[in-house]
Amino acid sequence: MIYIDNQQDFLDAPLLERAAQYTLEMIPPLNLKGQLDLSTANLTIVLTDDRQLHELNRDYLDLDSPTDVLSFPSLETDPETNEIYLGDILISIPRAAQQAQAAGHPVEAEVQLLTVHGTLHLLGYDHASDEEKDIMWNEQAKVLERLGLSRIKIQE
Repeated sequence: MIYIDNQQDFLDAPLLERAAQYTLEMIPPLNLKGQLDLSTANLTIVLTDDRQLHELNRDYLDLDSPTDVLSFPSLETDPETNEIYLGDILISIPRAAQQAQAAGHPVEAEVQLLTVHGTLHLLGYDHASDEEKDIMWNEQAKVLERLGLSRIKIQE
């Protein structure tokens, strides 16, 4: 189950659900302990603003600036249902809109890209080194192609 806290009326929640679901279906978890059954995994996507992402970026990553997407992995298992809670993804809609305009594509496409990117982080992918980035960008491209967004690239 994917829960979307959507205060942005213009975005269609199923677009984001599909982006996260395709990522979970297509991409294996990376360096996560044990075998995870992602068919029953849950995650939350919060669509918010620059202020909230700036605060979280500062408080949790010691980066005093806003950003487009943050992921907070959880990997907790519900003892009653045995379902995995992967974590939370927060996306700044104003930042996504700016990036979409700069790249010349719709904001809906940008938010789908950020959803895929955030979901990959929940699955253990990162881009701290060039090698990690190559792996993550390759996996991201596979999902974007399936979404019909192969021309969309993440901005650095």
